[in-house]
Amino acid sequence: MLWQRLITGPLLIALILGVVWFDASLDAPLAERGLPPGLVLLVFAALLSVLIAREVTAFLRAAKLPASNGAATAAALLGLAGTAGSAITGNPVATAGLGATALSLGLLGAMLRMAWNRDPAGSLVLAGGTLLAGVYGGVLLGFWMLIRLEHSPWVLVGAVLTTKSCDIGAYFTGMTIGRHKLIPWLSPKKTWEGLAGGVVTAAAVGGALGYLAQTHGEGADRFPWWIGAVGGALVAVIGQAGDLAESAFKRDAGLKDSGRTLPGMGGVLDVLDSPLFAGPVVYWLLRVAPVA
Repeated sequence: MLWQRLITGPLLIALILGVVWFDASLDAPLAERGLPPGLVLLVFAALLSVLIAREVTAFLRAAKLPASNGAATAAALLGLAGTAGSAITGNPVATAGLGATALSLGLLGAMLRMAWNRDPAGSLVLAGGTLLAGVYGGVLLGFWMLIRLEHSPWVLVGAVLTTKSCDIGAYFTGMTIGRHKLIPWLSPKKTWEGLAGGVVTAAAVGGALGYLAQTHGEGADRFPWWIGAVGGALVAVIGQAGDLAESAFKRDAGLKDSGRTLPGMGGVLDVLDSPLFAGPVVYWLLRVAPVA
């Protein structure tokens, strides 16, 4: 309902900004102790991993497929830990091994869950669903932690804002001039005109934030405005792909929303579907971006 969105939206924004501010305030004390930044965001990400794993499990169960909430949660946390932890190993071989070990342990957890049931029926689906939770709630979310290790948390806020601005631009453009359906069999309300409007909006927001980063940022947070504009267009397209992927999961499961965690908005995946897919794009774009 609209009134629930009007309440949940500002509260969610306030929560995120509060977490980001607290995380940023600990950068100096953590550095003095030789600890990496982003520990507060890591705890917050771990909570999101658990919630995402539960929603993936709900998708599978609604589709009448075997799923284990415990195995999915473990896989998501392992994926997050393996991805985020890989950045602080200091050795490329150890980095690759840590990430691979995390996914392998997630698969092992699914197999142990199958052994506990003493029934091999559905073990293939159980393993696949567990790894899906590990990637969705762990690896993709972990990319944002990798970004945090090299940038201030405000860069994350800007990247998420740019990604979500595509949704806003796409909605109003589609409502105003949308005529040609994008994928009618999956998401009947999305149009090509809406997608174009979303890409333009995200590029404009990304360019504006890139300009602020270029003029007011410090160190690795400084990058050219055009990187923000190009990144905005890229995350808009990839973010819409993430939105459509979640729509496919919900249709297969026969669900309207991924959960009821956020009143008026649905579940965590209903809000993070596009930023999760955008994380790898933002990470690599910032890695190759020249310092302004």
